[in-house]
Amino acid sequence: MSRAPARRSTGDRANLYSEITDRIIAELEAGRLPWVQPWGTDQARTAVGLPRNAGSGRPYSGINVLILWGAVIERGYSGQGWLTFRQAKALGGAVRKGERGTTVVYADKFVPEDERRRASEKGEDPQAIPFLKRFTVFNTDQCDDLPEVIATTAPPVPEGLILPRAEALIAGTRVDFRIGGNRAFYNPLHDFVQVPPPQAYFEPVNWHRTALHELGHATGHRSRLDRDMSGSFGSRKYAFEELVAEITAAFTCAALSIVPTVRHADYIASWLDCLREDNRAIIRAASQASKAADWLMGCLPEDVAIPETTPHDEEAA
Repeated sequence: MSRAPARRSTGDRANLYSEITDRIIAELEAGRLPWVQPWGTDQARTAVGLPRNAGSGRPYSGINVLILWGAVIERGYSGQGWLTFRQAKALGGAVRKGERGTTVVYADKFVPEDERRRASEKGEDPQAIPFLKRFTVFNTDQCDDLPEVIATTAPPVPEGLILPRAEALIAGTRVDFRIGGNRAFYNPLHDFVQVPPPQAYFEPVNWHRTALHELGHATGHRSRLDRDMSGSFGSRKYAFEELVAEITAAFTCAALSIVPTVRHADYIASWLDCLREDNRAIIRAASQASKAADWLMGCLPEDVAIPETTPHDEEAA
């Protein structure tokens, strides 16, 4: 005999509704409309479409669409496929250790056996009871060893967009470097870099600057240069680490004959606060950036040629 779903109290359902509503309110207050996809129509960005179960292909519906779209935007996933922990395992894959899942909900109704008997005795239609169940799902970006037809694949990078010397340096670092999604970041908890494809940038040179900035952060991992990366967003420590990564990118760009630039102009105000508060901050940041750039350049194979930059090259770039 099939087992009826466990009853949830009215309070449990109300709490779940409140959680979802609060999340949507936060998105709106941040100036984002969760039901308007912020992605372009080109294939250089996150895949456009409804979120779906990556195993069955069945699309999610209702509030789950907004929840999963929000997770894709917030975490920069490159695809719209999702699986439960068990589904990933059944497909021969696995959710990577430490990955945080996304909670979706399943709403339905069921008729308890007691209600069936009561309705039968009185000749009435049985009354169904609504219920909500929570499920935790993981984006295919969070899984390893999935079949090729299911695994998220970023759009192929057209030949020539990534400079061979930059590609060689990235490979030489042995940092987990992922191309995909619609934002660039370094994840210190799981020690990986993710950068959108070069074709997502108006100028391919800016992809290199971005990639080297994020690799600059990666040098601070405890297994490498072991910098203090404990600062939360908006803190002085966070601003200082961004300054180190930005200068690291500039130094490394120059060493690779890529014209450097300030990529994160929006951090300038917080950098100024750092410098006004500590007149030695820029010296410490530049010193740590030099160590980071030296570490990165030390990963470049010796047989990789670096052309000299000329004024003509700079204009072309």
